Amino acid sequence: MRKADLCLSSEGAEVILATSSDEKHPPENIIDGNAETFWTTTGMFPQEFVICFHKHVKIEKLVIQSYLVRTLRLEKSTSKEPVGFEQWIEKDLVHTEGQLQNEEIMKFLFPQSAVEDVRTLWLQYTA
Repeated sequence: MRKADLCLSSEGAEVILATSSDEKHPPENIIDGNAETFWTTTGMFPQEFVICFHKHVKIEKLVIQSYLVRTLRLEKSTSKEPVGFEQWIEKDLVHTEGQLQNEEIMKFLFPQSAVEDVRTLWLQYTA
């Protein structure tokens, strides 16, 4: 049985904050499930976005697709409201000039606290 992609708008996920927005490439593209759409930023760093799930979820794998990201930082909250974030994962990514960075973070690489139910993710990145 294939696991659901809980980070899609069709599964109830919502982008509730983004530090930049472009009319042609809005933050909602992050969770639309379409490989042809994307979120673009102003180029200033750090950039951040917050994804809120419609229920508590257990995350077994994260897939982050990006360009020109040097450091990725994830914070999580288990509260019903997007408050009380705690640092969860910080990772330096391999620089790939002009190439898609396809970063998979698997369950066994998560810190021990990953077994908790997650309600909101806060992602920040720098170039």
